Order: sequence, then C-alpha cells, then structure tokens
Amino acid sequence: MFRRTENFKEYLYAYPVISSIVGINLLLWIITGLFSNPLGNSIYQWGAGVNLLISYGEYWRLFTPVFLHAPGSISHVLFNCFSLVIFGPALEQMLGKLRFILIYLLTGIIGNAVTYVLDPYSFVSHIGASGAIYGLFGIYLFMVLFRKHLIDAANAQLIVIIFIVGIILSLFSANINLTAHLAGAVAGFVLAPLFLLKAQPFSIYRNKRPKEREGDTGFDPNRWKKRPYGRRTNKKLILWIIIAVLVLIGIYDYMT
Repeated sequence: MFRRTENFKEYLYAYPVISSIVGINLLLWIITGLFSNPLGNSIYQWGAGVNLLISYGEYWRLFTPVFLHAPGSISHVLFNCFSLVIFGPALEQMLGKLRFILIYLLTGIIGNAVTYVLDPYSFVSHIGASGAIYGLFGIYLFMVLFRKHLIDAANAQLIVIIFIVGIILSLFSANINLTAHLAGAVAGFVLAPLFLLKAQPFSIYRNKRPKEREGDTGFDPNRWKKRPYGRRTNKKLILWIIIAVLVLIGIYDYMT
C-alpha cells in the first residue's frame, strides 16, 4: 500500500494528482525560497497565511498557504512532498482523482480556517501543506478504526505510529502550526465516511498502464517478485533510513 514499486513514468501515469501537487509545491518553493527575487517575494507575501489580513477580507489566504513552504527551509518542502509521494497514492486510487483533490484542499483550508478563528488578529504568517497531509492521515485513522477491510494490519500500525510521532514532534518543535495539523487531521477523520463511500482497497493491479502498441507486453503485475540482477537490496530498510534522515533534518531545521 505504501511501498512504491513504480518507476517515475509509471508513477506519473498512475497518480497524476499527487504528481501535480508535488510539482507545484517544488516549483513555488524554488521561485520563493531557492533564489531571492522580486517575483518570489511577491508570491510569498501575497499567498502566505496571515490572520490579520484574512480578517481584512483577504480570504484567499485560507487556500494559498497549502502550496507554499518556508523559503529558508528545504527540509520543510521535502518532508511534505516525501509524505505525499509515499502516503498519497493509495488514497488517490481509492477515492478517485476528484474526491482526492477535494479532500486534500478541504482539510488544508479547514486547518487554516481554525488557525484563523482561534487567533484572528495575529500577524504571524503560516504556510505549508502539513494541514492537508494530516487530513489524509485523518482518513487513514478512520480506516484503521472503522474500515478495517480497506487497510491491512501492518500498514494500519505504520499509520498510527507515524501520526503519533508527527504530533509529538509538532508539540516540541518551533515554528510549527500545531492547530492546522490537528484541525486537518480531525477534518479528514470526520469527512472520511462521506469520501470513502464505495471505496475499495488499494490494488497495484488497477494501476496497469494500457498497451501502447501491437505486441507490447504492457505492465507485468508480478515484476516486483522477480529477483533483480546482482545483489538484492533491502528496500524496506532504505525507506526507513530515508524517513529517519528526513525526520532528523526536520527536527534540526525547526529547532534552529
């Protein structure tokens, strides 16, 4: 479910919504954070979530922060994009493209809206896709408790552990919008029954790419079972190492 076996081309074909969101996040971060320039500064100042400005009628700031990330923090954008790449595909398939993008945006907006309601006159800016990502985790948590046929025990345990660790890190890290994280997760959990109607368990077989020409063998659903040439690598170990490194980078970045 969370083990990515697709190559880059297959991933783009199977999960176009996730791919587009990640592409937008990275592009905007490059423009606003990697190079100092008037365009990037204008986009950031126009789109960052600032509650005081929202109270003056700039309501688009409930939406635009979902696609912006801290200009001076590569770990912020990479951690969020990595989370989307790993945990987003299963939901994009299970919910369908339209429902997925709708729940993603709704939970992100709700996280920003609750942040605004609790402190409407704050001038501190808040940005990031974390509220929407926690919204996805909220849906997974609903599956763990009430739709057990949609998620196996091992992946359910993984979701619970990552969610708890994420909340703990949010509590003890600086510059974290904990309100958006919790509100996004609650929103995803509450909306899950509606969005999971007629949902079926994730299956790699439904990502089969159609044959492009006569005689093309197409997608082999058993290809990951074949032993590759040379020494076999432990992909699960590599995945956990990457997750651990990103978490450590995130902790260091937010603490400093």
